[in-house]
Amino acid sequence: MIDGTTLFGLCAAALIGFGLFGLIVHPQPLRKILAFNLLGGGVFLLFGVIARRGAGAGLSSDPVPQALVITGLVVAFAATALAVALLLRLAQATGRITLDAAASDAAPTQTQDADS
Repeated sequence: MIDGTTLFGLCAAALIGFGLFGLIVHPQPLRKILAFNLLGGGVFLLFGVIARRGAGAGLSSDPVPQALVITGLVVAFAATALAVALLLRLAQATGRITLDAAASDAAPTQTQDADS
């Protein structure tokens, strides 16, 4: 039977794998942001599992890994909010949310003449 720590470790590995897959495969920026968050959640879970295994092996309990995970969650939330705000600004400015070079070459550009 699989114990809880091993199950959480396997779930962390699955989250990391799905996050990497999403980052590599999906060209849409919003999906990349979501995949990056999935990857980060897997890393946080893996870090917690490693800290739990150390405590289960008889080592003294250390609050530092928990503090690092909580800090990482706050930073990840702020980075996600910034990325979504930038994506919304991109949609406002260009009318599209893709980052392909082919689409930007086809889009009309607005230039201001300095003489007028």
